[in-house]
Amino acid sequence: MFETPDELHSLQVLLDTSLAGSTSHLKSIIRPGESTLGAEQVVRVCQGMCTLAIATVTRRGEPRISGADGHFLHGRWIVGTHRQAAKARHLAARPGISATYMRGEQLGIFTHGHAVPLNPEGTSSDPTWPAIRDYLVNHYHGDSDDPFWDENIWYRIDPTWMVAYSTDPTGLLDRQPPV
Repeated sequence: MFETPDELHSLQVLLDTSLAGSTSHLKSIIRPGESTLGAEQVVRVCQGMCTLAIATVTRRGEPRISGADGHFLHGRWIVGTHRQAAKARHLAARPGISATYMRGEQLGIFTHGHAVPLNPEGTSSDPTWPAIRDYLVNHYHGDSDDPFWDENIWYRIDPTWMVAYSTDPTGLLDRQPPV
């Protein structure tokens, strides 16, 4: 677990305000205390690499979806792609992004926000990039000198909306490794 108490609090506020401001239809499916996950629970189920569906928008306003490795660090999704990938071009021009992490019908974490480049080309990196890069190199058992790290761009998703759903939050968490 990488989250500080302040980051957990901010994540909980985001989860609560997102659900409170949602439609009655969504609230009929995702019911607080029954089928929701709190901040600490989200952190527990998002350990390691999570396969995300990422949605971006073309210059013509057409939606595009693709898969990406996601890492939940400090209450935010971290995702990467090759600098020449279509999603990198989309995010450079239009940083709005949606991400979904699902495990069948058991779990759904839905996020909307803005993609913030952590290691942009030709300009200084985000202050958090060195620590995140170290985490990623370790996770992928990589070599920090590998050109891979310069060929790819990594983003932090600064969420404006996030909800976390589970058909069985207690059972789901019982099957999670301890953090």
